[in-house]
Amino acid sequence: MRHFTPLLIVLALLSELQAQNIKRDIPYAEPALERQVLDVYSPTDAKNLPVVFWIHGGGWQTGDKSSVQLKPQVFVDKGFVFVATNYRLLPNVEMGTINRDVAKSLGWVHKHITEYGGDPKRIFVMGHSAGAQLAALICTDDRYLKAEGVPFSVLKGCVPVDGDTYDVPAIIETAETRRRVHGQPQAKVGHREKFGITPEKHRDFSAVTHVAKGKNIPPFLILHVADHPDNAAQAQRLGAVLKEAGLPVTVFGAKETNHTRINAELGRPDDPSTKALFDFVGDALKK
Repeated sequence: MRHFTPLLIVLALLSELQAQNIKRDIPYAEPALERQVLDVYSPTDAKNLPVVFWIHGGGWQTGDKSSVQLKPQVFVDKGFVFVATNYRLLPNVEMGTINRDVAKSLGWVHKHITEYGGDPKRIFVMGHSAGAQLAALICTDDRYLKAEGVPFSVLKGCVPVDGDTYDVPAIIETAETRRRVHGQPQAKVGHREKFGITPEKHRDFSAVTHVAKGKNIPPFLILHVADHPDNAAQAQRLGAVLKEAGLPVTVFGAKETNHTRINAELGRPDDPSTKALFDFVGDALKK
């Protein structure tokens, strides 16, 4: 019997996993252009479940909605509908178009997620890296979601994961100063270029610019790598601005990890960031 024990253990673990229905490449625009598609993962017989809307990273130039690692299964197991979206990328479009794509995708979710067992009034917006910037921006600058008929009141929480661009002017100055004082050439396509060259655009694409009382901005959990100086500083900066506005925010610095691992390991039962995430989600759903 010892020979079969590992197989029995695997089968037992698999039996504990919630069966999930997966619908891929659903268009969220009419007509849908390239990359204007999303995937929906939902438990079997799902009905009126809270929704996670996930935005992938990749420097606004690469990445795909399929890069979700453990997250869909983990959230489905906990009784959520999980949505992963694509959006058009630099340099084919400019940053404002990317923001509008993400908002349009969330607008589709708000209108149609009941068909997949989700609750359109209980949505969590999350994203990693570039996706963290996009998540934070559309949850603070209400113009994007208003254009798609999505009120902030349906957002139960925002979870940006290890972003470095909640304050775009600050990261531009930080990165360019570091290169200058070390005698290094400036990046040919850095944050200055990606976010549209002008100071006005840099400020407008920064979540910190749009934080204010009375807008129904949702609670934030800002996850970041503790020993990454730029990302930690940006997380603390956004956290401080939200706190100053009297908005609920938790900033959690993950130790002994890196930019890739904090995302890949999100969902592991022994992962501290995962515990912080589900503590946050659980508290938000009680309100």
